[in-house]
Amino acid sequence: MTKVDFYLLGDDAQAGHGVRERLACRLVEKAFRLGHRVYLLAPDKPSAVELDDLLWTFSQGSFVPHALWDGADPNSHPVWVGHEEPPAELNDVLVSLSPAVPGWFSRFARVAEPVGADETGKAEARERYRYYRERGVPLDTHNL
Repeated sequence: MTKVDFYLLGDDAQAGHGVRERLACRLVEKAFRLGHRVYLLAPDKPSAVELDDLLWTFSQGSFVPHALWDGADPNSHPVWVGHEEPPAELNDVLVSLSPAVPGWFSRFARVAEPVGADETGKAEARERYRYYRERGVPLDTHNL
């Protein structure tokens, strides 16, 4: 069964564009270093392109081999960034920046839900949390 972890940035976290995205990159890097295959779900194509760039630059000395999902062999990279449903072979770790729960989340072993400190992001995260809880999905919350 899929396990979902919510990662909450504290109210004292720096506000602004990109904070939640950098958290997602840190989660992707951690999962990659632990040997997992990761799909980073963006809300749309422009966001996917931004995340692709950010994964190269979010941390000095960090290296996360990845690519934008383009329909290639899913095994050719350990990390993919996309905004649509990935192929069935990608089912290990999903890091989701989508405002809604993707209908195919349950095929992944783990789902990471980064949550920003802004009120809109918190409200969307509460809806996603409720969705998972109503379906009996094991949930955990990490305050950062």
